[in-house]
Order: sequence, then C-alpha cells, then structure tokens
Amino acid sequence: KLPNGIPESRNLDFHSPYGCSKGAADQYTRDYARIYGLNTVVFRQSCIYGPQQVGIEDQGWIAWFVRKALQNASVNVYGTGKQVRDLLFIEDLLEAYDLAEANVEKTKGQIYNMGGGPASAKSVIEVLEIIKKDFPDLNWQFEPWRAGDQKVYISDLSNAERDFGWRPKTSAVEGIARLISWARENQHTLPAIKF
Repeated sequence: KLPNGIPESRNLDFHSPYGCSKGAADQYTRDYARIYGLNTVVFRQSCIYGPQQVGIEDQGWIAWFVRKALQNASVNVYGTGKQVRDLLFIEDLLEAYDLAEANVEKTKGQIYNMGGGPASAKSVIEVLEIIKKDFPDLNWQFEPWRAGDQKVYISDLSNAERDFGWRPKTSAVEGIARLISWARENQHTLPAIKF
C-alpha cells in the first residue's frame, strides 16, 4: 500500500503522551518558520543508532540490545518481535542535517520523515539475529505488547531526496557492526550505567 514508506502528508494520529509531545514540538517549530520567518526545519526521526549511543530499553533499543549482549544478559522482546522499523545510522542523519541547512531556502518551514527508508527496514527479531552473529549466546524472551507500540513504521524519504538530495548510505548490517565495535572498545564504561 505504501511501498516507499509513510509520507509526511499522512495524518498524525498519536497514541501516547510521548507521541503527542513530539507532534506538538513539530508544529511549534514549523509555525515559527511560517509566522516569524525563522529558518527552522523539522526532522521526524525514526530509530537512530550508532557509536556513542548508550541506549535504554525504550529509546536507543539497538544500543540497548548490544549492551545487554556485552553483559551476557537476556533481552526482553515486547509483542511478537515482528515489529518493523527503518534503522538510520547516526552519520547518515548528521549528513541530512548538513544538507538541509545548506539548502535552507528550500527546507525552511518543512517537515521531513527521517529514517532509513525501506532499504533499512528490519524487525526487532532481525536486528537481534544480526547482533547474535557477534554474540552467539544472546537470547531473548517475549513479553506482552506495550501500549502504543506501532507494528510497522518506515519513513518515505522522497521529499528529503527531492529537496536536499539526501538518502542514507549505511546498511543496517554495516551500521550495527560499527555500533558493536564501538561498544566493545568502550565496554569498560558501560557497566557503570544502571539499568
């Protein structure tokens, strides 16, 4: 039905206070451009991950999985694990920021869905299987669905490509490998984090 993912034109339909707060911030930021002429751009970011991300169970979940794997701990998977997200490596996101700023006459006042797009769409279980290649003892158990958890979210990147020439370059496999490498090099700092 939406082979390129969710476009920015799709009506927002919030199912949590977290989603409501993000949507309100989007609108404030956009209105500052429309009303006061500020050079604001909204990025609706989806599943950003990469080196230097510590992550917790609710946010930064890929980094959270890597931390748990490093500590030989089991991972909770909520629902079926077949929930799909489009993963976006941090360096690709930073490039998008630079390009949007360099093209601010076109991007100001606009909203862009910012994720990995269909090419980087992975289920929770697929991400765990990628990590498991580096951590064969990694295991997980299933827990009940969490309220407000979307079954599928993939960003349509067409507007970002049209307006400022951006598409992500880093595959999920490459990006996760880079996150794992960073986490291994820095694991001595991770146990101090309470979770």
